[in-house]
Amino acid sequence: MTAYWTTHPGPLGDLLLTCDPTGALTSLTVPGAPGAKGLPAPGTVRDDAPFAEARRELDAYFAGERDRFTLRLAPPPATDFRRRVWAALDEIPYGTTVSYGQLAAAIGVGGPAVRAVGGAIGANPLLIVRPCHRVVGADGSLTGYAGGLERKTWLLGLERTRTTVPAG
Repeated sequence: MTAYWTTHPGPLGDLLLTCDPTGALTSLTVPGAPGAKGLPAPGTVRDDAPFAEARRELDAYFAGERDRFTLRLAPPPATDFRRRVWAALDEIPYGTTVSYGQLAAAIGVGGPAVRAVGGAIGANPLLIVRPCHRVVGADGSLTGYAGGLERKTWLLGLERTRTTVPAG
């Protein structure tokens, strides 16, 4: 079964998108992101057609006309823990931020597991679409983003997000 890839120009640079044979998005990376190494995978075929909806939704998001993605996603196999963290990322509303600790609490873990939450976020293969850019440090600082802090700042600015974590 053939998998596909394409690039899509945007304000963060040329995005690299991959999808499975059904057209479900398997990855979205930005230039220079650590996860982009080795993509597109050998055996994948360059074809823009399977990405028509992803292109439309990304363009609308970047234009400030879309606040949620409805794309079919098929990230690579992951542990149950990573899948839980990624599902929690999907629930962070547009225009808001949460801390790593708040995200850990949302999936029912705490203490030392907060570090593991950070690792799972860092392994997110679907940048932008799965909004890991909405996770900030406990003090509201912008910490870590596979696409670089300048891109995280840009995305949060696009969403007019406060970069401080609400008290409580």
